[in-house]
Amino acid sequence: MKSFVRISALLGAEILVTYAFFEMQNYLTNVWNLSFTHAAGILNLWNGISLVLPLLLLFVVDTITGNFAMLVLSSTAYTLGTVMVAISTPPLVANATGTCKQYNPHCVGRVQKTLFYAGMAFIAVGIAGHLVSLHPFLEEQQDRPNDAGHIQVGGYTLLVLLSLTGAIALPYIKPWSVRFGIPAICTALATFLYLTGWCKYDRGPRDRVQLSSVCRVFATTVPVWIAVVVYGMVSSIRNTYFVAQANHLNHRIGGREVPIQVLLLILSGAKQVFAPLADKFLNARAPSTGMGATMVLSVLCCVTAAETERRRLDVVRSHGLVDKPDEDIPMTVYWLVFQFVLLAGVDSFFEKSVAKFCDGYDQSDEESLKKFLGYLNKGVCGVGFMCSALSVYVVGKISETRGGRNWFAPTLNESRLDNYFRVLACLSGASLVVFVFVGLCIKLIRRVCI
Repeated sequence: MKSFVRISALLGAEILVTYAFFEMQNYLTNVWNLSFTHAAGILNLWNGISLVLPLLLLFVVDTITGNFAMLVLSSTAYTLGTVMVAISTPPLVANATGTCKQYNPHCVGRVQKTLFYAGMAFIAVGIAGHLVSLHPFLEEQQDRPNDAGHIQVGGYTLLVLLSLTGAIALPYIKPWSVRFGIPAICTALATFLYLTGWCKYDRGPRDRVQLSSVCRVFATTVPVWIAVVVYGMVSSIRNTYFVAQANHLNHRIGGREVPIQVLLLILSGAKQVFAPLADKFLNARAPSTGMGATMVLSVLCCVTAAETERRRLDVVRSHGLVDKPDEDIPMTVYWLVFQFVLLAGVDSFFEKSVAKFCDGYDQSDEESLKKFLGYLNKGVCGVGFMCSALSVYVVGKISETRGGRNWFAPTLNESRLDNYFRVLACLSGASLVVFVFVGLCIKLIRRVCI
């Protein structure tokens, strides 16, 4: 039981980091004075690397380290990364670097930027290592509780409490150094707690995947990757452009201001609703049908986001705020709830479809292949995150060539983000058409061959 608790503490700390970093887009635009596309590009590249790295680390775990050592390395990297990001905020290194302590671009020097980028790199390694080894290592523990129902209730309660803390309590702390510092301290404590059980953990055997099996399955599932890449591009806008939209909207309910992290909490809750619906939908259907539903929801999500952004721009123009990017906009942030809920549906149907696809490899000799395929999908999704940064540049250049004006201006109020969301909707629709067409061709080929 003690081993189970020690390892679970790592998951709790990760939840706090997720909610603290949800506003990283606003930190980079408000404090570093980056353009919203530059900030989104940094975060999308970082998220993409975090999703691609597990493929490499999985081979390291299976061939060299095992889950225990990987958690030691990744948790240490996670701790170092969160501490470095917290220290990179202007007040904490101002005396050492001779810079000012205010949260403005003039106080962000080379040292702060170096600490930030290095810290984000360490966190990417930490996230990837946890994805690969955290849950498998929990399963290896012989002292994990037998009363599954009791533990599920307790674990769910803890998850809710941590989520509420990250979504409601943490954002009320205004100094960024403290807001990033609290999750860093919690991560350090969780890592220390994990290390105290060094000699007490149970360590299971390693499952090695055969390279020939990987190549065979990869070759037969290439058509799926197009849809997964597009899914990654759509999923990438959650913590970047959606957050940028919410930045200066009205966050009040009645007379009380509510932090935008509540949108992430709503998304998490919506996923709990969509998950059983996806299970029921896929109960008697092939995983490809679930991928089709994912792309349909993706189209709806992007169209909804485009219409919400169009409404936001109308309010901006009617109140003369186009040239005032730091002014509050008289429009409630809760218009964004619809697109966050639809994105929760996209995530749920994608995850369940991938899980059912991997369930086709339940034979004992292919169990490791099943695990690898799950991370391969995440890796291809990570490529989609990276492609999102490239797509913004390409779409901007095309819009500038054809219309004489780049859709991505330095500020969000001057940009046409709604048009970019429509482009993503078209890409999702096109990927659905390609996916269906390739599926029909494969069926036809099989019938002819048989």
